[in-house]
Amino acid sequence: MKRTQVSRRRTTIPDRKERFILQQGLQTKMGFNNPFVSLKHKNFRYYFYGMCVSTIGTWMQNTAQPWLAYTLTKSALLLSLVSALQFVPVLLFSLFAGVLIDRLPKKKVLIVTQSLSMLITFAVFLLVWSGKIQYWHLLITSTLMGLVNTLDMPLRQSFVVELVGHDDLMNAIALNSVTFNVARMLGPSIAGIVMGSFGISICFLANSISFGAVLISLFFIHPEVTAKKPERLLGSVFANIKEGLDYIRTHSVLFVTLLITAVVSTFTPNFSVTIPVFAKQILGQAETGYGLLMSAMGAGALCGAFLIAALSKNGPKRFILFVVPVVVGITLGLIGFTSAFWLTGVAIAITGFFFVSYISSANSNMQIHTEDQYRGRVMSVYTFINAGSTPVGNLFVGSMDTWLGARAGFIASGAAILLLMIPIYLFLYRKRDTV
Repeated sequence: MKRTQVSRRRTTIPDRKERFILQQGLQTKMGFNNPFVSLKHKNFRYYFYGMCVSTIGTWMQNTAQPWLAYTLTKSALLLSLVSALQFVPVLLFSLFAGVLIDRLPKKKVLIVTQSLSMLITFAVFLLVWSGKIQYWHLLITSTLMGLVNTLDMPLRQSFVVELVGHDDLMNAIALNSVTFNVARMLGPSIAGIVMGSFGISICFLANSISFGAVLISLFFIHPEVTAKKPERLLGSVFANIKEGLDYIRTHSVLFVTLLITAVVSTFTPNFSVTIPVFAKQILGQAETGYGLLMSAMGAGALCGAFLIAALSKNGPKRFILFVVPVVVGITLGLIGFTSAFWLTGVAIAITGFFFVSYISSANSNMQIHTEDQYRGRVMSVYTFINAGSTPVGNLFVGSMDTWLGARAGFIASGAAILLLMIPIYLFLYRKRDTV
């Protein structure tokens, strides 16, 4: 009998290098890239890890402070005033801050702003811990933090390009957003547990300590590696401000991005005002439930930030920049119609996903289309629009909740976004060749 030989095809398993190449090729074809690519820069890694710790502390305080204000006053309007005062200085002084950022070494100024934030927050901890905290204390410390943030917020955004360069800038911005939203998810949950178990003062202490992580990271970042010496701006401060505004006005892509950001940022990020009132009055929740609702926003926002990080190699998507704001308006309004705790959480998470997808893309769009010598001034205008519009939104939703009930803030905000996007779309249609 003839013995038949069966030939077997040998299967080869690709080694690690080959798998990496295949993975990169697949990501490129699908339009995705490594969402952590900017972490290859050592200086950005230090900065990133420091911010990871600090932003968790910040969100613990962002959760504790509104709850404290509402507990002290039982008024949604007075609560909104505390939140608004954190951003009034941004409205007043952002343009001047931009000129300073373009004139001064960013690392040294960051050390100053982070140190001041640590001291202010520690002062609030002492007042709460000693039982001497009063409503007017919150008004003063919120204003002081707002003054520091007027410089700190655009400064941190402008600093990133010095750590990663232009090629990985969008990815770094998206990763910063990931950090912010991981903290937005973890911080409120931790704060809810801490407030219920150990007292609200510990949230302020944790935030004060967390600023130390950024300060430590800054000492490991060497200026001679990360950045060239900033060019000296000539002329008066007002002339420099006008020059920056003219630059934005003559670049349609920057101007339109700011218009849409003004609408989205005025009416969306008011959860520090709307959620405490909604949680207590509509859902009947205490500290833990309130903390979970705040975390739901962070969970959705985190997913949105990861999506933008994965898409970052291809630049900001026009769909996200021009269509997603309408989706944000719809989902925001729908929150006001929910009554079940879990459904409210899901609606908040979806809103967070689309909101952060837009904000991360808008931030990247501004920086990618801005020349280095204008970066500080352009990003200060972006901060003026993005954060400076918050007092208007805070007072708007606080008034709606006070006069019309706890659902009104969400519903009115969603409707406002949808209505205000109409003239922007008409403007976009006229400028479609330049945007």
